[in-house]
Amino acid sequence: MVLKLMLAGMVAIAARSRPPQAPTKASKPLVAAAVDDLELEAAPINPAWILEGAPRARASSHSSAADDQAMTAVWDCTAGAFRWYFDWDETVAIVEGEVHVTSEDGGQRTLSAGDLAYFPAGTWAVWRVDSYVRKIAFCRRQIPAPVTLALKMGDKVRRKLAGGGLAA
Repeated sequence: MVLKLMLAGMVAIAARSRPPQAPTKASKPLVAAAVDDLELEAAPINPAWILEGAPRARASSHSSAADDQAMTAVWDCTAGAFRWYFDWDETVAIVEGEVHVTSEDGGQRTLSAGDLAYFPAGTWAVWRVDSYVRKIAFCRRQIPAPVTLALKMGDKVRRKLAGGGLAA
């Protein structure tokens, strides 16, 4: 286990120590689009999760990170109530309409246009949409704990090196 942590730490330090590279022709330095210009496609909610009504969801991917560990999407949904499982960390920005959210611990909140909310990966929530809601979702896969620890250790070493705390 210790060997795995040390190896993960070395990989993390090496990965973060590389100087920034110029974008290749395959990568785009800017991905931009108007929310209304993205073509939404059917993204059905798992029928077993639907609690009330017949909510119809649609989604469109806006962008993905080069390592496929993060993405941005637009999602909308018509009236209904359903449970939702967040398999990625997800921050949402409500663009239009509103949704009544009940978290696993019973906390309730109505999110409407202009509101932001964060849902950690591995959690459930009940979403009740009275009419319509549209959101922008910023999603990130959770990084395994040993890798996160190695990244934090690498950041700490780099800060010390940059501040003169350690000899190079």
